[in-house]
Amino acid sequence: MDINKLMKQAQQMQAGMQKAQEDLAGKTVEASVGGGKVTVVATGAGDVHDIKIDPSIIDPEDAEFLQELVLKCVQEAITKGKDMASGEMSKLTGGLNIPGLG
Repeated sequence: MDINKLMKQAQQMQAGMQKAQEDLAGKTVEASVGGGKVTVVATGAGDVHDIKIDPSIIDPEDAEFLQELVLKCVQEAITKGKDMASGEMSKLTGGLNIPGLG
């Protein structure tokens, strides 16, 4: 086994992963709940960028319902972003399960 070749491959993989992480920060996913009444846009890095709420579901007498919808939608958007990130990282690692990458 050539240790220099192995080190070079590891460096290339690391550079590829860093670029993929930067790319993921620029890619977005969208999640909707409540029949599209609440929509959240998040990045592959897990940052929430936008929340849209249809005014027709705003009921001052039932704020808890809206809070639950927003929370569920944010969680779904973050999950989609993580799934997208995991898929991208899996392409780079050839399916190897490397701790901390997915």
